[in-house]
Amino acid sequence: MSLKNIVRELKEMRDGIGSMSRRGGSGSDGRAGHGRSGSRHSWPSLWAEQQQQQRQGQEGPQHQHQGRWANLPPELLLDVIQRVESSEATWPARRQVVACAAVCRSWREVTKEVVKTLEECGRITFPISLKQPGPRELPVQCFVRRERATSTYLLYLGLSPSMNVENDKLLLAARKVRRATRTSFVISLVSDDFSHSSSTYVGKLKPNFLGTKFTIFDSQPPPDAVVLPNNKPSKRQSKQVSPRLPLGNYNVATVTYELTVLRNRGPRRMQCTMHSIPAECIQEGGKAPTPTGTIQSLDEPVSTSPSTKGKEVAVEFSSTSLSADLSGPACSNKTPLVLKNKAPRWHEQLQCWCLNFRGRVTVASVKNFQLVASVDPSLNIPAAEQEKVILQFGKIGKDIFTMDYRYPLSAFQAFAICLTSFDTKPACE
Repeated sequence: MSLKNIVRELKEMRDGIGSMSRRGGSGSDGRAGHGRSGSRHSWPSLWAEQQQQQRQGQEGPQHQHQGRWANLPPELLLDVIQRVESSEATWPARRQVVACAAVCRSWREVTKEVVKTLEECGRITFPISLKQPGPRELPVQCFVRRERATSTYLLYLGLSPSMNVENDKLLLAARKVRRATRTSFVISLVSDDFSHSSSTYVGKLKPNFLGTKFTIFDSQPPPDAVVLPNNKPSKRQSKQVSPRLPLGNYNVATVTYELTVLRNRGPRRMQCTMHSIPAECIQEGGKAPTPTGTIQSLDEPVSTSPSTKGKEVAVEFSSTSLSADLSGPACSNKTPLVLKNKAPRWHEQLQCWCLNFRGRVTVASVKNFQLVASVDPSLNIPAAEQEKVILQFGKIGKDIFTMDYRYPLSAFQAFAICLTSFDTKPACE
């Protein structure tokens, strides 16, 4: 049987399992199966299906439907998934790899072994790839589309918008929420659900009143890290019903813009302190914290104290607790990675500030920037490594921007940093 036939039967069987789950789960609202962001190949639908399979496994083996493909010999199963993974390298064809992980538990475990991390293979496959550091050599090239009417910002994978919008792979979406005294950006996996209690909630970005300091909150704690809950939980009650979803937000980064007192004209100056990434990770042989797994890694259980149960908890996080034992106090003292914007040069003929974006930015804008590492000389980081652009963001058209990121940043962290450019900064301009 050819590989195409195997994949075709895989899809037919997966559709059958999905329809059985929808018929059996009459108490579900069924949102994952509707709308532009809820196609049968989308991450939310796969997420819901895996949770349904897990619940069926807890009820008993007699309620679990594995299908005829579950009994394939391990060697044959490994070969099939390896062939699918290597042949479907780009989206939308990459969705076939996601389909393999949704067949049954045995297929999912093998797929997790075959699919490497984003740093190793340079391919975004599962939602957990959005929390993993990018590749070291070549950057991941994305673009951001701004929808002014709804204050929504959509992050897509690719060089630029394609003629066929359906082929553009949506990675993350953010919506600007305005309140009486402040604004915030809520980041989600889909473009039509920005609820903090949703399983698609990824994190948020909160600025101060002057727009000079932004705090990035992750819905999950960084891997191998100790987090200390804040003693002042939010008064807003959480509506989360799944015990596997987080009950807090974790401070993983801070973006600070330099205050302009005399309102001198020129590019913005920014500095990003990545609390969840140690500065040593950019050294030769260094390693950035990398979450592994597939979708389950985004909804692992988080232990909470009885006094904070049912409330959204703001959690402070420090890189000094990286790689520490969860059962005891932090035993390491690692300096967080600091990023600074690369200083532009003044072009006499054009009479403007210029940066070399290598053709990825075509429109002059105050939002354009490049970030490089700002490290202590004691770390002995080579000059070439310090000059390497880790994140660049710039405008290419009306409401269209490019975003290229690489190791040690993840797509979520890079997108949150870029969102700070869209907020009003009365004290910086």
